[in-house]
Amino acid sequence: MSVDIRAATRTELDQMMNWAAAEGWNPGLNDADAFWAADPGGFLLAEDAGGMAACISATRYGTGFGFIGFYIARPERRGQGVGLALWRRAMEHLSGRVVGLDGVVAQQANYRKSGFQLAWRNVRYTALSPRLVGDGGGAGQVVPAATLPFAALAALDASVFPTPRDAFLRAWIAAPGHRALAVMRDGAAVGFGVLRPCRDGAKIGPLTAMDAAAARSLFDALVVGIDGPISLDLPEPNAEAVALAEAARMQPVFETARMYAGPAPAVMRHRIFGVASFELG
Repeated sequence: MSVDIRAATRTELDQMMNWAAAEGWNPGLNDADAFWAADPGGFLLAEDAGGMAACISATRYGTGFGFIGFYIARPERRGQGVGLALWRRAMEHLSGRVVGLDGVVAQQANYRKSGFQLAWRNVRYTALSPRLVGDGGGAGQVVPAATLPFAALAALDASVFPTPRDAFLRAWIAAPGHRALAVMRDGAAVGFGVLRPCRDGAKIGPLTAMDAAAARSLFDALVVGIDGPISLDLPEPNAEAVALAEAARMQPVFETARMYAGPAPAVMRHRIFGVASFELG
């Protein structure tokens, strides 16, 4: 059965979200609008007589970076080359850019064939009711992120992400139901984080902070009063992030491989206490 590959519409992105939910990825309730804001042309699908046969995101950030996600095929179309054809189109779409992805560990060998190399592992920690961790004093004042100049939040994000992603960030912070907070210390923003409601419970991400005290203060303010389960996706090499999750009595439940095709971007990984999204980076 032949397929046509084309850009997805905004409505079809909602179907991609439903597929992600069926895979157990537990997407946020309002992810789609923010994802679409990041790159409306970055969602591709393969279509056959039965409708959507496979999907993928190939999000373009700036002029030199891209990110792959949402790589899913309809169960009965798996193993027939449909997904591979869509993958190749996505990589063509991002040609000339450094490309990142968060893939399941079992697929690392396949991604290496496309030129991807492992940078680190991301681990999802989850708890039904996380314990408050405390900041040890001196973290600063937690305020709504919307009260800060956007430039202050964008500057923090720029230290942990390879290129500006202002359109995504603005939509992510302002999305309905998202709890977006920041930490101010000595008149400067030293961290910010977002908690979003998901199909089941909630996820924290991004959680970006200059130090562990700011991250812990944000974590406590984000989770208080929220029904679980609550998940936090963190880079395993950041020992302070792992310590935070363990102090909150969260358990590792899933992991991905952060991989790049091209030179791994220079980011301040010690500031990454929570990844925004496995689908868009």
